[in-house]
Amino acid sequence: MIEAHELSRRYGSFTAVDRISFSVEEGAIVGILGPNGAGKTTTIRMITGFLPPTGGRVTVAGKDLFVEPRKARRDIGYLPENVSLYPEMRVREYLAYRARLEGMPRRDAKKALGETIERAMLADVADQIIGTLSKGYRQRVGLAAAILHRPRVLVLDEPTVGLDPKQIVSIRELIRELGKNATLLLSTHILPEVELLCDRVMIIDRGQIVADGTTEELHQRWLGRRGLRVAVRPDGASAADVAEVLARLPGVAKMQQVVTPVAELAAFRLEIDAGLDPREEVFRAAVERGWVLFELAEERGSLEDVFVQLTTRDAAETGAEEAAAALAAAEAPAPAAPDEEVPS
Repeated sequence: MIEAHELSRRYGSFTAVDRISFSVEEGAIVGILGPNGAGKTTTIRMITGFLPPTGGRVTVAGKDLFVEPRKARRDIGYLPENVSLYPEMRVREYLAYRARLEGMPRRDAKKALGETIERAMLADVADQIIGTLSKGYRQRVGLAAAILHRPRVLVLDEPTVGLDPKQIVSIRELIRELGKNATLLLSTHILPEVELLCDRVMIIDRGQIVADGTTEELHQRWLGRRGLRVAVRPDGASAADVAEVLARLPGVAKMQQVVTPVAELAAFRLEIDAGLDPREEVFRAAVERGWVLFELAEERGSLEDVFVQLTTRDAAETGAEEAAAALAAAEAPAPAAPDEEVPS
């Protein structure tokens, strides 16, 4: 559905995006992560046609975005991080205007308008002036404009920014629903959001893709084996006896004794081979020997751990790169105004 090949963007001597290539299959929900200045927003702007690349190409549903821009953009819905709206227009009026910009037939536009207002939870403010809305409601107006023409590809840059917790839950449910009928690219700084919503994750750093895969694949590749915490009170046995039993269980690759505040407990951290789960065997071993099982819990790294490991650098280097990225953003052409023909 989306293919980027050798995509690059340079600003003088600074390279914001450096020859990245990826593809997104139809119906997938893909999260894009990266620290500030990593190049993810620049990548999104090139994919949506808001920013021309220095090199490379993008195709959307088989159409080259830079050879057939009008046709390709009809399949794209875009919610930028900073939504540009007409503050003097009412919500319903603005969305009707966007429908005309998309070239939607009047009958289709009227039906889509009502459905979109409901889906984006805007019914209570549909006739209110946009300039009087809270940031959260303005964000939802931007999302409504992005989905109004039922695009096949939906690109969302920080879709839940400015929303309260209840609204965030509602928008996440909407994103899941949209993912049933569209291909989604989701950029966010909320890592649990990516784990909840996305089938696949791309991490961009210094203008390049440094990791790409499912969250499980990233865990396995960058964090190694899963861990298991076990603590027992081995009445009549020593910690060495417990260690010997645990070491023989299937799936236990390595183990390490850990210190606990309770002196009579024998506690260990086990490293587990991929695809195996020895928790039931640990439980049975404890029961058979009359040990009191105090703790049996899976211990695994999070997507945040992967992200930090791949993108951490020293403060001086980070400051220099963020300054260069800010300068590049200031020099970039501004996105088209709402009254121009743009992808929603």
